[in-house]
Amino acid sequence: MVGLRRAVPIALLTLALLGLRQLGPAPLQLAPLLESVQVHPGTMVRALLRVRIPAGLKLQANQPRDPSLIPTVLSFDAVPGVTVTETVFPDTTEVELPGYAEPLVVYAGDLVIGVTFELDADVPPGDLVIPGHLQYQACDDRQCFIPRTIDTAWTLQVVPPTQPIARGADDARSFATIAFGTGEPPPVTAAEAAAAIAPPAPEAVGAPPASVVDLFDEFTIRSPAGSYMGEDEFVQFVENAEAGVQPAGFFDDKGPIAILALVFIGGLALNLTPCVLPMIPINLMIIGAGAQGRSRGRGFLLGSAYGAAMAAVYGVLGLAVVLTAGTFGTINASPWFNLGIAGLFVVLALAMFDAISIDFSRFSSRIQFSQQSRGTVMLAFGMGAVAALLAGACVAPVVIQVVVFASDQYASGSGVALALPFVLGLGMACPWPLAGAGFSALPKPGAWMVQVKQVMGVFILAMAAYYAYVGYGILSARWVDPAKVAAGVEEMLEAGWHASLAEGLETAKREGTPVLVDFWATWCKNCLVMDQTTMKSAAVQAALDGYTKIKVQAEDPEAPPYRELMHRIGAIGLPAYVILEPPR
Repeated sequence: MVGLRRAVPIALLTLALLGLRQLGPAPLQLAPLLESVQVHPGTMVRALLRVRIPAGLKLQANQPRDPSLIPTVLSFDAVPGVTVTETVFPDTTEVELPGYAEPLVVYAGDLVIGVTFELDADVPPGDLVIPGHLQYQACDDRQCFIPRTIDTAWTLQVVPPTQPIARGADDARSFATIAFGTGEPPPVTAAEAAAAIAPPAPEAVGAPPASVVDLFDEFTIRSPAGSYMGEDEFVQFVENAEAGVQPAGFFDDKGPIAILALVFIGGLALNLTPCVLPMIPINLMIIGAGAQGRSRGRGFLLGSAYGAAMAAVYGVLGLAVVLTAGTFGTINASPWFNLGIAGLFVVLALAMFDAISIDFSRFSSRIQFSQQSRGTVMLAFGMGAVAALLAGACVAPVVIQVVVFASDQYASGSGVALALPFVLGLGMACPWPLAGAGFSALPKPGAWMVQVKQVMGVFILAMAAYYAYVGYGILSARWVDPAKVAAGVEEMLEAGWHASLAEGLETAKREGTPVLVDFWATWCKNCLVMDQTTMKSAAVQAALDGYTKIKVQAEDPEAPPYRELMHRIGAIGLPAYVILEPPR
């Protein structure tokens, strides 16, 4: 039971600090195996790639029944003296998925892929590394996820022809299950593999060249937007772009000073929570300040060091999460983040109602120091840092919410958001210099704190419901038939849209027309809904008359150059739209 109580705070702390950044389905586990590690030049060697697929997930087959789906592809980098003559995939199973007319053919459980390498006769002795790349799309019982790529490698020991070879496969039983000689040659390079798994969406829809980012930068971004928009909202979006009206950010109508002040007051109020208030006298005693201090001046210094450490910890951790999450979108654009935070908040709410016991602060009170170290600035700073990390279940929801909000605002272009976690810590730190000097009059813990905890529990439950609702909404937006999305895009291309970003931008640059860029993917339900409703509206088509309209397929928004393009417009997901003004 003690171990469980210790594990819960550690787990909650980890979630709070890392923010469950961009979590998706559990990753695959790859194990490259060889029939014989040692090989002679001019011979053939068989290999396997064992793929451990997490429970509940399936991979699309290497030859899906529906050509619009993303196949599983094993590709290899070109290695001098080595030819990959075949890859052998096993039999598939069938599963039914909502939105598909017929069952999907997939892999589940352990997937074992056979590979045959053939070495040239002039391959020199030594270690020979053959890199490989498994590209796949995972699905569960309700939806399919963004395609991913995992790297692996086989290492062969090439020995002289006169040297005997130690035989014996890594897994002889698995090798016996592979029908070697019945496979097909694989793509040799990662680029060929990427082309192989590209969905047969509209013709010429492909990954734009890296130089298209430079071409994109020649245009002026007038107005970005994202997610589903109705007819009136989209027309307003176009009119605002033409009038030079930028969408108002959260700080625009409130002022950054007001937001910073609100966060500061929130940090100050956290000192009155049941997780923090009872520990203040104890921590003052540990650092040698407050009533036990040698002087008010010394106590003020120690309290300042203690508070500065709290502000620094929240500021640095918040800054790290915000900047890391800001490379593409925001951390709260992931359904797994939102659902994970919802579960975390339910646990914290139960702690507020005393259904479970989560007490971070008790760890700080157990830390032992020598008498000589008491009253030192170093001790006070260290204890402040520890207290910031172990502040308790009352503080964690607020810290998480501020970090998420800061990440969202920073991704939208507000640099002030970077200061929010630090200001929260500054608010918590504010009373400590006065408390260290013995000037503060702290309220006494009592029965009133139980009511405060219960009110906080209700608030945290409400936040859990909000995050669960958002997470469900993001997931439901991905329950879509990729073939229908691709068919909708094909219809728009026939109506005059461009499939190539570079071609469309060059056309707009040459003709001097404004541009609408629409980022989409075959797994994006809202992309399909927008194409079938809003984009077919007569009012929307009239508003876009005279525009160069471009559809950009971003199957993996985190892959270049889509990541760079979407970061420039502050997009946090798909669909994403931006209106550009051509260079003069």
